[in-house]
Amino acid sequence: MTPLDLAGRALAAESARYEAMGWMRGTSGNLSVTLARDPLRLAVTASGLDKGKLTAHDVVEVDGRGQAVPGQAQAPSAEAGLHARIADVAGAGAVVHVHAMAPVLAAEFWPDGVELRDLEMLKGFGRRAHEDTVTVPVVPNSQDMGVLGDAFEAGFRADTPALIVARHGIYVWGDDLAHARQRIECLEWLLRFRTRLYGAFEGSPQ
Repeated sequence: MTPLDLAGRALAAESARYEAMGWMRGTSGNLSVTLARDPLRLAVTASGLDKGKLTAHDVVEVDGRGQAVPGQAQAPSAEAGLHARIADVAGAGAVVHVHAMAPVLAAEFWPDGVELRDLEMLKGFGRRAHEDTVTVPVVPNSQDMGVLGDAFEAGFRADTPALIVARHGIYVWGDDLAHARQRIECLEWLLRFRTRLYGAFEGSPQ
């Protein structure tokens, strides 16, 4: 079994997990794993498919620009370029992009970045539970992955492995798919807590 086959199997399993959680509804969202660094190569979920029904073959190998390597039978996600940029800049082994509701709501409330602190779940995101303010960056949505990539890189912090794209979704990355999964599950909880607390005690913005 080739590295791409192994990656496809893992990506299909993770996609099914997120689809069952309601974070990859319809054909939304995409995942990637880094196959090689020099030159940069990623395995990315194929475009336009139900993420709960992917097979090990529904994966595309892309280069450092997110373009499909010649000979691929399917097209990669349109957002593969941002996956490649994150893998390059952050050194990520895997990138998870889902459309969970809490990050999108949080970006509406705090478009300049979502601050989190003094919450035990921050440890699962790789930060300290206390005396550590975490600001998750928020960037405006764009259909141009170069624009999104530039915005990501401008606000990149090595200790904050996440990016919220306003009115779109969230990207979280880690050393591998399991690491990225742990981080995104913890961060989604943190953002859900933050938005619910805001709604309960401060009121929604006008």
